[in-house]
Amino acid sequence: MTENANNPSTDLPTAWNPADHEAELYQRWVDAGYFAADPDSGKPTYTIVLPPPNVTGAMHMGHALDHSLMDALTRRRRMQGYEALWLPGMDHAGIATQNVVERELSEQGVSRHDLGREKFVERVWEWKEEYGGKILGQMRRLGDGVDWSRERFTMDSRLSRAVQTIFKRLYDDGLIYQAERIINWCPRCHTALSDIEVEHDEIDGELVSIRYGDGDDAIVVATTRAETMLGDTAVAVHPDDSRYAHLVGTEVQLPLTGRRIPIVADEHVDPEFGSGAVKVTPAHDPNDFEIGKRHDLPMLTIMDETGVVTAHGSFEGLDRFEARPAVIAALREQGRIVAEKRPYVHSVGHCSRCDTVVEPRLSLQWWVRVAPLAKAAGDAVRDGRTTIHPPELAKRYFDWVDDMHDWCISRQLWWGHRIPVWYGPNGEKVCVGPDEEPPTGEGWTQDADVLDTWFSSGLWPFSTLGWPDDTADLRAFYPTSVLVTGYDILFFWVARMMMFGLYAMDGKQPFNDVFLHGLIRDATGKKMSKSRGNVIDPLDWLDRFGADATRFTLARGANPGSDMAIAEEWAAGSRNFCTKLFNASRFALMNGATTAVELPARESLTDADRWILDLTDQLVSDVDTLFDGFQFAKLCDALYHFIWDEFCDWYLELAKVQIAEGGARADSTRAVLGHVLDTVLRLLHPVLPFVTEKLWTSLTGGESLVIADWPAAIGGEQDTCAAARIADVQKLVTEIRRFRSDQGLKPGQKVAARLSGAGFDGIAGHESSVRTLAKLTESGDDFSGSASFEVGLATGTAHVELDLSGAIDVAAERKRLDKDLAAARKELEQTEKKLANPSFVAKAPADVVEKIRGRKQAAESDIERISARLASLPSA
Repeated sequence: MTENANNPSTDLPTAWNPADHEAELYQRWVDAGYFAADPDSGKPTYTIVLPPPNVTGAMHMGHALDHSLMDALTRRRRMQGYEALWLPGMDHAGIATQNVVERELSEQGVSRHDLGREKFVERVWEWKEEYGGKILGQMRRLGDGVDWSRERFTMDSRLSRAVQTIFKRLYDDGLIYQAERIINWCPRCHTALSDIEVEHDEIDGELVSIRYGDGDDAIVVATTRAETMLGDTAVAVHPDDSRYAHLVGTEVQLPLTGRRIPIVADEHVDPEFGSGAVKVTPAHDPNDFEIGKRHDLPMLTIMDETGVVTAHGSFEGLDRFEARPAVIAALREQGRIVAEKRPYVHSVGHCSRCDTVVEPRLSLQWWVRVAPLAKAAGDAVRDGRTTIHPPELAKRYFDWVDDMHDWCISRQLWWGHRIPVWYGPNGEKVCVGPDEEPPTGEGWTQDADVLDTWFSSGLWPFSTLGWPDDTADLRAFYPTSVLVTGYDILFFWVARMMMFGLYAMDGKQPFNDVFLHGLIRDATGKKMSKSRGNVIDPLDWLDRFGADATRFTLARGANPGSDMAIAEEWAAGSRNFCTKLFNASRFALMNGATTAVELPARESLTDADRWILDLTDQLVSDVDTLFDGFQFAKLCDALYHFIWDEFCDWYLELAKVQIAEGGARADSTRAVLGHVLDTVLRLLHPVLPFVTEKLWTSLTGGESLVIADWPAAIGGEQDTCAAARIADVQKLVTEIRRFRSDQGLKPGQKVAARLSGAGFDGIAGHESSVRTLAKLTESGDDFSGSASFEVGLATGTAHVELDLSGAIDVAAERKRLDKDLAAARKELEQTEKKLANPSFVAKAPADVVEKIRGRKQAAESDIERISARLASLPSA
């Protein structure tokens, strides 16, 4: 063994156990300040702001995927010489956090109302300090290279100042207003919900058809929510529907209520659905609300905030789900139920926090007038300031921003950014900015609502950098470089950040690139859910397989815009890859791989050396291209196959032979080995930070891969002749190994061989490598070629003769092969008989027939292979 002066290999353990090294390595990186960004360094900047996880949250596979990709991007740019900032933080998660603390209080027999608003908010802050942010420690487990000195929280005083500032500006510009509209209402949480806080599930309900009116003036409507008919203020039909033309403009009596309601014509109605007539309940359905506005209809609220009916005496006081069957029963008693369909599967929205069925409800709320903001967000992508990856998802983005409805931003909670509007005793309304004093005196009160969590997180790319103040961070790191997130929140979060960033930052986009990946699914492609029992906990993978294997598994499945399936065996395969890399690197170090010397002149290198250097150059180029295109799956595959297939399976084996020769060839091989290993460890580091760090510091004696330079290709013309000769060596060795296996030789069993022919003459300089890799000894004077075959190579045919005398029990092998041949012939006879039967071919399922054809082809192949092996056996 030759040991490098600059990289003693003795500091490497005999095996790679991630748990022994990851925490120590990560803490060393943090203590050294490698992840801290300097806005005054003068370097080009690269910025990612972490999509803030909820303060209540724990890491799930979606987080692990996002974080693995963001960390890979940031680590690479840092190595490329950028001032790289990956800024961490958390979202206050209004509803989720308030629910957690309220549940904790309820266990003590206390409600938030018992405490009062101020004391309750204090209690939430105490909970946050004690229990919140568990995910931050889990980020360290994954290896997140974030700048912890810049950690932010959406309720921090600095970020709260940003929220109040933009609210005031939007309000003064007429882009925030108060109005009664239909909102998503949770009767359990007693608050409005954003669309992303509503989860839609397919449920078995019932579709009831009800006859309004009698005789020629009767009209039938269908509904899944019969109880809401108590709030109907019209029936609507399509203006072009001739069936109802005579009824438009007339009135019909609403059953159970005694009220008469108009029949109106509206183009929203689909004449092909059901009867072509729909009931209109403007206060309890968003589409009906729009119809109500167009036709100036009354808007009757028939439920309170808990979902209890407040209208019509006999139903008053019933919960909405109690009222439904009661209303249907009353209608049935009057003979007004025309049809009932059960079960009727339809989509129903549920509160994502408590799973309560959401109730559309007319409510006075605060809104953002999105039209000018959404137009700016669309323009920024259209004119190239922001690029969406993959490009085909840009259409979905435009579909949303070009048809965006005004955004309800008020929430009936206590935890969050309170709306900075004060009401006076005489109807005054004052919006207060962060540097202004609120009005005082008797009768002045602040709005009780807080802002939607998505309002403050929409400011995240610039509020975290110090906006609205003019800070060094804001000047250096905005616009941010890339947003990495799932396509499922393209509208809910990405569009909001685009709108606010462009508005607050004078038309400067919040990020230059948006990379959208798909959703993580189980191995069968099903969505992960607790109810299915197919959720995989990334912390379990971190414990069992290590951070590197977890990251590599996720990155290797991350094709832009496509969902990815994952399974435990893939994580185990990634762990095996890390082990392979570690063992190969350790072997190279034990055999003197070095970076302490310059690479020898190219003309002095062997074919194998030039071949692997050319492949390494191509790998650097490919990885750079794939990184720039956010093609994580392809770059991981390129690295995997280079290391496993080319470096480990071939170059290391060829290098062993060259090192064994000693002298200058051995020294040059050690230098090439060191260069290639150095390069691939640098290329792998963004995805596999821990194992590469351990190996690279041992190889080079360098301080850390985190701050090492990103590799560059050596350049120069590739040696295609050397590559062709190595390809012939690989083919010849592979064919000899296959023949040996067919003859039943053990992998390590050596046999004498004679190699000849024009093809072999073309690679004669590699004979020692071929013999070593194929376990062949020289053919002596007593050589007896008892088996032979030929291999076609680029320069002609290579003849291989093996002396198998004494190497195998010829009689036993012939007996075994005769038995296999008989079985194959029997299989061929049976399949031919079936396929020759016209009745079977005509009547059997197509996949069954195809399976029989496949068995026939396999039998034919087996007969050919076994016959060839029998023919090649030496005489008994």
